[in-house]
Amino acid sequence: MISRLAHVLVVLAWLVLGLALILAPWSDIWDANYFLYLYPELAFFLKSAYLRGAVSGLGFLDVLLSLEALRHWTSAVAARV
Repeated sequence: MISRLAHVLVVLAWLVLGLALILAPWSDIWDANYFLYLYPELAFFLKSAYLRGAVSGLGFLDVLLSLEALRHWTSAVAARV
């Protein structure tokens, strides 16, 4: 029972992390962060659309992997019944 719960929690954590990685680069949080105030020369790199797209792409892959893990887990549970 605990391993099932742990598996569901891990998949949900992956899903939430993926959604955060998809949305964060395009929000105001990304533009006003600690590193831009501390190192203003990083602004050109951090505000680049290419970097934002790469981070969003990682988030998209994370969401896909979490959905695949959930699908694999549910098909394994259905096969046991």
